[in-house]
Amino acid sequence: MRVRRPRPAARAILFDRDDTLIHDEPYNNDPELVRPVPGAEDVLRRLRAAGVPVGVVSNQSGVARGLITPAELAAVNARVEELLGPFGTWQVCVHADGDGCCCRKPKPGLVTRAALALGVRPEDCVLIGDIGADIEAARAAGARGVLVPTPRTRAAEIEAARRDALVAGDLAEAVGLAMGDRAW
Repeated sequence: MRVRRPRPAARAILFDRDDTLIHDEPYNNDPELVRPVPGAEDVLRRLRAAGVPVGVVSNQSGVARGLITPAELAAVNARVEELLGPFGTWQVCVHADGDGCCCRKPKPGLVTRAALALGVRPEDCVLIGDIGADIEAARAAGARGVLVPTPRTRAAEIEAARRDALVAGDLAEAVGLAMGDRAW
């Protein structure tokens, strides 16, 4: 029988934005459409009260595709902060899939930049997201990942996450896993 060791608590938690912190509205350019997922406000409040730095790492290719302007993206992100509170860093990739950047998840750039901005090492971070690219970006940066599947998450992404990351039923469970299953 394999004994499961408790995982150390994350020193910082990074969140994907769409379908992790807020309901996904594809290429959202309207701050009024921002709706937090259940439990987001509570877990973020608790993390901040515990002194755990939090950040957002998000692919937003709609900017490169001309579907959303940088100003509209900034307004949507400001609305997220208005509803959920401040984040220690926002790392956003506005490139399209084929642009060859080093930041677009599943590449590690957003995660490594977020860790630097929060003053921690990537390996001290946990990235919570809803798709395989989030987990792959965490892995590529040396961070840990927790997948919170949604109806859009592919079965193969869930199976891959179960092999070398963690899978949670909701955001509160994901944060609990990131914090080492301890009271925080």
